[in-house]
Amino acid sequence: MESIRIHIPHELFAPAESSRFEGTIEVPTLKAGPDLYSFARPLAWQVDVTNTGDALLVTGTVEGDATTSCARCLEDVKLPLTGEIEGYFLLGGEDAEAPEDMDEDEFEVLPEDNAIDLTALVQAALLLEVPLIPLCDDDCKGLCPTCGANLNEGACACGELAEDPDFELARNPFAALKDLRFDE
Repeated sequence: MESIRIHIPHELFAPAESSRFEGTIEVPTLKAGPDLYSFARPLAWQVDVTNTGDALLVTGTVEGDATTSCARCLEDVKLPLTGEIEGYFLLGGEDAEAPEDMDEDEFEVLPEDNAIDLTALVQAALLLEVPLIPLCDDDCKGLCPTCGANLNEGACACGELAEDPDFELARNPFAALKDLRFDE
């Protein structure tokens, strides 16, 4: 993922000032657990940066269309994603005091060069929006565990073949032991 850095203009260091920044970002792939999401086009992002007096509050959105594989049938799934970007950057350098009601992982300190890197915030916003288990449809039937046919396209021949004893033996090598008697 390419880096997004916005330089904070001098006028934003006055309390209650606000500015809007926007652009696009190239995200070739995003890994979320075992799933890979690809983006054919750049994602659009926009953020509002507001001076709260002792910090800069960053809020906005990132949106685009992702493609991944269905967890059941492995067909491509297109998903529109819109993630909420949120960040809190303390003013005053390393000596800035954290708000009492915030944990250390809920804010960052504005770097000395007055540039905010939005890359991690954009990535977090996208990761919160991807589904835990991507499906092409809630009623996806998946693949046949025996022959691998896509059951969404119709029934496979495995159901008819299951009656054939040779098919059972080919599918399960231990099927030959089912008639073995141990009491002799």
